[in-house]
Order: sequence, then C-alpha cells, then structure tokens
Amino acid sequence: MRRTIFTIATMDTKGAELEYLADCVRRTGAEVLTVDVGTLAKPSVLPNFSRQEVLQEAVLPQGDRGQAVTKMGEALRRFLLKQEESGRLAGVVGIGGSGGTALITAGIRALPIGLPKVMVSTVASGNTAPYVDCSDITMMYSVVDVAGLNVVSRSILSNAARAIAGMASDRVVEDTSHATLGMTMFGVTTPCVTAAREQLEQKGFDCLVFHATGTGGRAMERLVDSGMILGVLDITTTEVADEIVGGVFAAGPTRFDSMLKQQIPLVVSLGAVDMVNFGAFDSVPSEFRHRNLHAHNSQVTLMRTTPDENRRIASWITEKLNRSKAPVTVVVPEGGVSMLDAPDQPFYDPDADGALFQELKSSLNVTDRRRIVWSPLHINDPEFANLLASEFLALKAAA
Repeated sequence: MRRTIFTIATMDTKGAELEYLADCVRRTGAEVLTVDVGTLAKPSVLPNFSRQEVLQEAVLPQGDRGQAVTKMGEALRRFLLKQEESGRLAGVVGIGGSGGTALITAGIRALPIGLPKVMVSTVASGNTAPYVDCSDITMMYSVVDVAGLNVVSRSILSNAARAIAGMASDRVVEDTSHATLGMTMFGVTTPCVTAAREQLEQKGFDCLVFHATGTGGRAMERLVDSGMILGVLDITTTEVADEIVGGVFAAGPTRFDSMLKQQIPLVVSLGAVDMVNFGAFDSVPSEFRHRNLHAHNSQVTLMRTTPDENRRIASWITEKLNRSKAPVTVVVPEGGVSMLDAPDQPFYDPDADGALFQELKSSLNVTDRRRIVWSPLHINDPEFANLLASEFLALKAAA
C-alpha cells in the first residue's frame, strides 16, 4: 500500500478548490486522494472518499449545521486514524472557512505528532488556539476566502500543495528506541529544569521540555498517551494554580490523568504554584486588582497565590496522585517554589508556602509506592535539581 496525501474539504462548497489543490499535489509526484466532509448539498466534484465513507454508520443531525459539523468532525477523526493505523497516510491538507476549519482540524488534531498536517484557512491570521490546540498543525492563511479560483487562491493552494508534499516526501522519523522523558518548565524554574535535564541527558535520556502554559501540559500528556514519552519529571505544576484560581494557563481538569493511566515513572514537584497567570495588566479580573501582582512582561501579569488557594492546589494535586498505581515521588522544595518565591523577592510568603506544604502532607496517601521527599532547598538550588534527577533514576531503575 503506497503512502498517500489526503486532501480534505467540504466539497459541496469547495469542490473545485480542493480538486485544484489535489492536482497541484499530483504535479509534485506524490500520491493524493480527495475526501469530502460536506454536510449540506451534494459535492460539486466527485471525491475519492465520499462523506458516507467518512461517516460510516454515523448519521448527521438534520436542521442544525453546528451539530452536523461537530458530528462530521468526529467521524473524520475516526476515518483518519483508521487510515493512519493502516500505514497509508503520508500527510493531510485541508482547506476551509471558519466552519470547515473547525471540522477538519477536529479530525486532524488526533493524528500523531510528526505526521504532516496543513490547514489552509480564512481564520489562520487570528487566534488559532482552538484549531491547533496541542497538535502540530501548520496553519496557512488563505488571504482571500476559499470561494473560487483566482490569482491569489491559486498561488496559496499551490504553495500548500508543495508544502505538504515536501513534508511528506522528506519526513524525519526519529529513533524512539531510547528512553524519552517529559519535563515541565517555566521561566521562573528554568535553572532547576535545565540542570536536571543536563544530568539526565548525560545518562542517555532524550529530554523533551514543555512550557507549562496549559497547552504545554496537554501536549506532554498527549505524547505520554501516544507512547512517545516513557517517564516524566513534572517539575513545574503551575498549570494547576491557573486551573484552581482562574488564570489563563490552565491545562484543564484532566491534568496528570495520562501519566497515571500509562503508569510511567513520575516525579512531581511544585514549581511556580506560587503564581497565577494573566495577560497584560488591564486584563486582570477586577476582583484580583488588589492582590499581590507582578508584571513579568508587558503581556504577562503574575498574581501571588494565597494560603487558601495553595491548600486547594495541594488538595487538587494529591486527589489525582492518590489514584496512582505505579510508583510516584513528590519532591518538595521547602525553600521556595520559584525565582519570585525567595527572600527579598515579590512573592516570598512563608505562610502561603506553609499552607501548601501542610495540605500536601496531610492529604497525600503515602505508601511504599507513593512517596514524599522533603527538601529544605529552594527549587532553583543546584542540589535540588540533583535530587530530582536521582529520585527519577531510582524510580526508573525499579520500574
């Protein structure tokens, strides 16, 4: 079975445009097939895969386009995963407006990281987070609407065709036989994570560092689910603070779930849980304007967590970790959890940290396989990084 590039659109409204894109891909020498995900009228050009083949047994809701788009997106996800599992899928390129972009990206987000994905979209110049999330979709702005072929659209679609063909023809497939680790980092925990990473790399591990901005945590756990990450040092759990208090970098309620489900070696710390993240100062909700705020830069405002919030953060983390079946170690930096949480720094608050540590101690169900290691060190002390690395190596050796 030859590996093939799949081109996707709602071919009731964008049939001619998709056929032009597919022809451009063919001219590169690549194998290509068209897929119709339309939800309204019949396709204007016959596809290689009809919408009925995508839907299989599913039935589209009548009279509600929004629900129909959602249903078709779910069907496309199942269809593409089946193609990928068969080894047929070399890459995917979609074209669409706002509705088509939502539909198609819902399907292609589920594909493995590294498999080429391009989306030509009218909304690619705006906020693409809802479409890309933690996947590696390449968004290409269509400049003009995807409505007819003209001097601009032909140029854009031709570029998209050559982009996906180039990605698919010269794709780098990494050797995953060595152990790959996930690590979470923030600017205020960089010294710690960097030192721990360098130590583990010297031991032969391939370390992937994720910026703990919500998307970063979700991306790491997605790679855990895919089997690409075989161990985690979740040093910077600040995303939990945003989840609890309402900051902009929350990773969602399923944080930690993939790591616990896959039962991989897991070391957890409390990096940057002293802060909740907001955008520019003017974006901070009015109920927080009286709080201890720190301008990280012109676009990021940090807010110090209170003792009560820290108790809730610790409770949320321990409620998750108490479900663990595989060994997990929590390493606590009693000397401070971020650069800003140190003497003479704006977030230094021993009472708030004390509430965090006390709740962790009282609510974590400690067993032989679920341990707490207490350290008097600050999180960015070199010796604390040494401790994290040694605790992970101990878990890995026992696994």
